[in-house]
Amino acid sequence: MQHDHDQGLAHDLEELGKEATRQRRRIALAWLASAAGFGTMTLLGCGGGGGDTSSSTTTDSGTGTGSGTGTSTGGTTTTTTTSSCSVIPEETNGPYPADGSNTANGSIANVLVQSGIVRSDIRSSFGGSSSTVAGGVPLTLNLKLVNASASCTDLSGYAVYVWHCDREGRYSMYSSGVTNENYLRGVQVSASDGTLSFTTVFPACYSGRMPHIHVEVYASAATATAYTKALKTTQIAFPTDVCNTVYNNATGYSASIANFSRISFSSDMVFSDGVTLEMATVTGDLTNGYTAALTMAVAA
Repeated sequence: MQHDHDQGLAHDLEELGKEATRQRRRIALAWLASAAGFGTMTLLGCGGGGGDTSSSTTTDSGTGTGSGTGTSTGGTTTTTTTSSCSVIPEETNGPYPADGSNTANGSIANVLVQSGIVRSDIRSSFGGSSSTVAGGVPLTLNLKLVNASASCTDLSGYAVYVWHCDREGRYSMYSSGVTNENYLRGVQVSASDGTLSFTTVFPACYSGRMPHIHVEVYASAATATAYTKALKTTQIAFPTDVCNTVYNNATGYSASIANFSRISFSSDMVFSDGVTLEMATVTGDLTNGYTAALTMAVAA
C-alpha cells in the first residue's frame, strides 16, 4: 500500500526532525492542560468487586507511578517495581497488530515499514490505501515515557506505536470492509521531556473486550520496524463513565452500547488482574472531544 515515490523510514525521520520544535511546543502545551487533572480527577470503576474494578468512585492513579506488584500468566499481567515507579504491565498485542507478527490478506502485515507511519494524526489511511478518514469522537492521546530503571527520568527519543479499532469496532488491514485501510495506526517519537501525542478517535467497545488502545514502545524510531524489537507491549484502558457517555450519545457507536453492557474490567481477558497502571486520565466532552493522558514507566 505504498506510493512509488515513498522513501521509507529514513525520509519520515528527516521530515519529523524538521517539525520537532513546533511539535514539542504543541505537545508541552497540551500536557499542561491535561496534566492538571492527574492528581485531582476521580474516575468511576467498572465491573466486579475489588481494587480497580470497584463500582464506587476512586481516585485515578494512571500516571504510572504506583508501587503495587503482582504476577500472573496466560495473557495477563506482570507488574514489577523499579526505583520509585512501577513498570506498566506487559500485555498481548492481540490479533490485529500489523507489526510483523502475523498475516493479513495472505501476507505478513507490517505497517511499521511503510513510509508515512511516523505521524501524529492517525485518523486517515496513508500510502496506497483509499485515504479514508476514520469517523468518531475526537481523541487526543498524550503519553509520557519515564525510565523505571533510573528514578523515573524522562525518556527522550523513544518511539511509540499505537493502534486501535474504529468506532464500528473494526481494525484496519484485518477486518471486513477495511482490509485496504491502515488508519488508526501511527508512530511518534518522544520529546526531551518524554512526551508525545496522537490525534485519533475514541475507540469502540467490541464484543468480549473493554475499550482499549494497543501500545508498543521502541528504543528509537530506527528500531520501530517489527514487534521483535519492542521493549514493551501494553494496552491503555478508559474510565467507564466516559465510555458510557460516548457510546450512548455519539453517532456511530450504537453497537458499543450492548457490547459494553456485557463486559467489565473483572471479566476482561486482559484487564481482569488490574488496570491501575494502564488507566488513562480523560478530560473533555462530546462537543469539543476528549484528551486522554497516561505516564508509562518502562525499564529502559
